[in-house]
Amino acid sequence: MRLFLFVFLISLSTLIASCALQAVGGGEKSEPSPSQPAADGNRHPVLVELFTSEGCSSCPPADRNLTFLETQQPVTGADSITLAFHVDYWDRLGWKDRFSSPLFSRRQEEYTRAFHLDSNYTPQMIVDGQAQFVGSDSGVSVKEISKAAEFVKASIAVTMDGKDLKVKITDVPDHTDATVYAAIAEDGISSRVERGENSGKTLEHVSVVRELKTIGTLAPEKKSFEATFEVQAPADAKAENLKVVVFVQENKSRKVIGVARAKLSVR
Repeated sequence: MRLFLFVFLISLSTLIASCALQAVGGGEKSEPSPSQPAADGNRHPVLVELFTSEGCSSCPPADRNLTFLETQQPVTGADSITLAFHVDYWDRLGWKDRFSSPLFSRRQEEYTRAFHLDSNYTPQMIVDGQAQFVGSDSGVSVKEISKAAEFVKASIAVTMDGKDLKVKITDVPDHTDATVYAAIAEDGISSRVERGENSGKTLEHVSVVRELKTIGTLAPEKKSFEATFEVQAPADAKAENLKVVVFVQENKSRKVIGVARAKLSVR
């Protein structure tokens, strides 16, 4: 009887220890969370746009979120290709944003109509033209980028030949009427704000759009596209910080069906 009790107690102790180890983490490994980088390097491009302004006190956290998405690439399976569009409707409120443009405000208005919103707002982040939210919300940005990375997009090759930029797009998925855009953007920008809501702050920016060009259109039956155009660097830009983002976007739905980035070697 004593031998049986001894064996029973030993078995019970072993079982309890095993359960404790599993509770602490000794069980099966969990799947990577969306905030972990992809281990296999197989990333699908996703366009992340931020509508922002140096005159908006709510925008610096969104600018930092965009920087994190671009430089750290935290979303599993996604290559977050970012663009910062500085709108001009904040310029009348004390600080003239030197990167702002009415063209960018009009682009945001197109999204406002597509999403059936009452008005433009900053900071607004838009993922692949299909999801919009407050740009400083890092949790939502990870979720929406992860969802967008699941969709197959066109293949885009961007190469430089002197000052000419060559774009070749193939394997375009089924689409409605679409437009091909090229955005010239600059990284590594620092601005000291002297007036307005951000007075006294130094703001850091990535992917600031300096120019947005329309380089062609795609009818529904077209599955490929090629174009060559000359690129000139903005006079006040640092050439080593310039890049180009080429993307294809459906005109009505605003869905992005292809996107790629490349460094610019324009001098």
